[in-house]
Amino acid sequence: MRSSSTSNGALRLALGAASLAALAVLVNLGSAGFRVACLAVIVAAAAVAARERQLGGGAWWWLFAAGAVASVLGAIVAQPAVTLGGWLALMGGLLVIVAAAVGYPWEQS
Repeated sequence: MRSSSTSNGALRLALGAASLAALAVLVNLGSAGFRVACLAVIVAAAAVAARERQLGGGAWWWLFAAGAVASVLGAIVAQPAVTLGGWLALMGGLLVIVAAAVGYPWEQS
């Protein structure tokens, strides 16, 4: 069984990494390969955070997951439709950042 502090540490790391990755995607930082890696970090963070989604009521996790999906879909849609894909990626990235801030376990356990 995991301790609460280990669990909070993993969640903090996952949400922090996802926020930085979303920011990198939002500002179009680095190469296309780097941004794809950032999307993978966001998806992995959603998987890690899924175990802790009950924290704070759990609604934050659904927003986080929706942001992750929108970010990935935005990257896919941007190939044939740059504007629509860009808007999806923008909305997804913002959702990831906001939901990560809401779900972040600020209290020490």
